[in-house]
Amino acid sequence: MEKTSDSNGKQKVRSAEVGTDILKALAELSPSTSLSRLAEHVQMPASKVHRYLQALIASGFAEQNTATNHYGLGREALRVGLAALNSMDVLKVAALPLAELRDELNETCFLAVWGNQGATVVHIEPAVRAVTVVTQLGSVLPLLSSSTGLVFGAYLPHRETAELREQEIAVGAHPLADEKAYAVLCEQIRERGLHHVHGLLMPGVDALSAPVFNALGQIAAVLTIVGPTSLFHADENGPAAQRLLAATRAVSWRMGYQSA
Repeated sequence: MEKTSDSNGKQKVRSAEVGTDILKALAELSPSTSLSRLAEHVQMPASKVHRYLQALIASGFAEQNTATNHYGLGREALRVGLAALNSMDVLKVAALPLAELRDELNETCFLAVWGNQGATVVHIEPAVRAVTVVTQLGSVLPLLSSSTGLVFGAYLPHRETAELREQEIAVGAHPLADEKAYAVLCEQIRERGLHHVHGLLMPGVDALSAPVFNALGQIAAVLTIVGPTSLFHADENGPAAQRLLAATRAVSWRMGYQSA
């Protein structure tokens, strides 16, 4: 009796795994796909996939277009997906990767989000040593004079940064006052996926920043490493940059972002 019960339990788990694989495939092949393409994608017989699809349709997790006979995700899948998106808090998701990044590099690392006043520091992991770079929680960083601000500027819609850019330019002469020069820099940041500055915001301090994206492909936050020039090398092709990119990709993936 116990063996039969155990066997049934394993079969149910396996069935759940297959159903999940088909749901994932429907998402990957969205908005719709044929039965044959879906079966090929999950590497299962079409007859088996069809049986699971009928169960998923009955529960609202899949649907079939009567005009094309193609399959796609149903309303229940959308509801679950939206609930998952609403639970994705970038501060919570980035906390551990940010701490691990600090531990590996022993440089101050922080997370910034875009607020009403601009790039705002919301989480800090300070370096553990005598010489540290002090970054205050709640600090608002300039758009044009910080690596964090410039990364936000490269990915945010122009309308969200235009007023702040004008305000900073009005304060005094700035090399990025030229619209063309600013546009070229933003394009370079998007191509590289990160940006560094050497003593731009603070003399003797280097910074390296990279974006975090949400499930919609929008910039959700920026991770930044800062350190004294004498100790920290903010080289965009160096090991710190590679580790930063690995961290931001991991956080973006957890936020639901799918890179092209």
